This record gives sequence, C-alpha cells and structure tokens, in this order.
Amino acid sequence: MPSAEPAYFDPLSTTDLTNTICERFERERTRPLINELPFFEGSGLYAIYCIAEGSDLYDPLIPFDIPVYVGKSHSHSSATGKPAKTSHPLWLRVGQHRKSIGEVESLRLEQFGIRILRTPDVHCDLGENGLRVGFQPVWNSELTGFGSNEQGSTTRSSARSRWDTVHPGRRRSFGAEPHDPEALRTAVRQRVARQVASCHLLPWRAHMLGPSSRSC
Repeated sequence: MPSAEPAYFDPLSTTDLTNTICERFERERTRPLINELPFFEGSGLYAIYCIAEGSDLYDPLIPFDIPVYVGKSHSHSSATGKPAKTSHPLWLRVGQHRKSIGEVESLRLEQFGIRILRTPDVHCDLGENGLRVGFQPVWNSELTGFGSNEQGSTTRSSARSRWDTVHPGRRRSFGAEPHDPEALRTAVRQRVARQVASCHLLPWRAHMLGPSSRSC
C-alpha cells in the first residue's frame, strides 16, 4: 500500500549532486596514459583504469569500466584557503602518476588510461567521495600508497607501501618491508571480484546510456 506521506525531494542534496557529478564524470572519454597529456589549467577529478590486457590482477575490471584509482586536485588549499602554487595542479598530478606507473617493472603505461573532469573544488570533493565509496578502487583501498609523495628522509626511512610491495620499481628508497606481497595480491583479487559483482548497483549507472551501463 502506498505511503500516506507526500514524497520529499531536495534537488541540491549531497546524494543527488554526487550522483550527478559521478554520472557526468563517467561520460568523459578515457585517454591512453601512454600519451602525455597536452597542457591544461585547472583542478578537478581523475580516475585511472586498466584498458588493455596484461595483468592477471586488473584484467577482470576492463569490461566493466571500473577504475583502479580515483583522485582529485584542488585549486585552493583545504587547510588554509590559499590558492594552489600552480595554475595547473590537475595536469601536474596526472603527470606524477604517469611517471610512477612508468617506473615499475610489473606494469606498462599502455595498459592504463585516465578519465579527467575539471570541476570546482566543492564538486571535486563530492565526486571523489562518490567514486571512491561506490567503486572502492583497489589502489585506494587494498594497495594504498600509490598517490603518496616522496618527502625526503621521511619517505626513505618509512615502510614500503602496499602498492610498492606489489609493484616495486619506483625510484625511491624505503625502510622496512612489512607487507606480504602474496597476501596483498589475494586481497586485490577478492576486491576485484566484489567490484565486478556489484558495479551494476551504482545509483548513477542505473540512469546512464553507453558502455558503462551496458557492461554492468
């Protein structure tokens, strides 16, 4: 029996805004990471995808358009409110990730692509949270450390990250190695299986037309 209460709708609710941003983001084309991005200014959202076979860990994600990593870059510091030190923080951030992947032995740049959407900082935060919570990308959840920056002697004395344990080769020095690489690979495979099984439940994909919705 239908509820006697009238429906409630807030077009500016954080949930609806997040779904709108995520849907718009997924309509952007995926650019091959092997190609250096043309220069552009601004901040916003980005996600890295496995787009070509060659990795037993990430190949199952390809047909479902599920990212391995989601990130953002702000135009202003969230702590101080001051403008970023550069007019092109998103372009720089993507370049750093491209370098990281290119340095490791177990990955090839041509296996990966990137999707980018420039947005205001407030929408960037909503979109990143929606994509991270919705997809739970493996490099954000299981293999943490991919997006970390080297900080001189602090990084050299810190433990090897989970990402660097499974994908060694970045030109950095590390301290202790506390992680079991085989256990991490098992955790990644389990996470990927859950992602593939649940991606069709993402609220913004239910309204999309195109490869993403068809795959899931």
